[in-house]
Amino acid sequence: MSVKNYQLEQNESYALIEWLGEDLVQTNAEDLELAVRLLFKKEYTNMILNIAKIQQLDGFGVSAIRKATKICTNELGLFVIVCKLDDVVDRLDQAKIENLTIMNTVQEGVDAIYLNDLENDFEDESDANTDEYGIDGSDYGDDY
Repeated sequence: MSVKNYQLEQNESYALIEWLGEDLVQTNAEDLELAVRLLFKKEYTNMILNIAKIQQLDGFGVSAIRKATKICTNELGLFVIVCKLDDVVDRLDQAKIENLTIMNTVQEGVDAIYLNDLENDFEDESDANTDEYGIDGSDYGDDY
């Protein structure tokens, strides 16, 4: 029988993956990938991974985080890591994961997700105001 390494909390805008173990390494990194895939199948593109309790992160853990980040950002979502431990943050920084977002608290992660969603909504509206030649129709006054 395997021990579950995480708890999931899901709401309308995002899912929170609360990592329960003290490490994210070869022996359990696959659990993170499974959790992310499960959430993605449920159409979550915004996820927060709280790894505030972990002491150790190896290449397998970094790889799982890299995959999760890519899955979310490909769908214009955000994958946020919550971690305060300098050694773990340094390890993630050294991995140079594209579009990686690291925050100190879950609440900061939630705020980052809402901000990202607002930016995406704003970009969608900007695209809708642009005609086929790239001209923004919202700038024309009644004279035109």
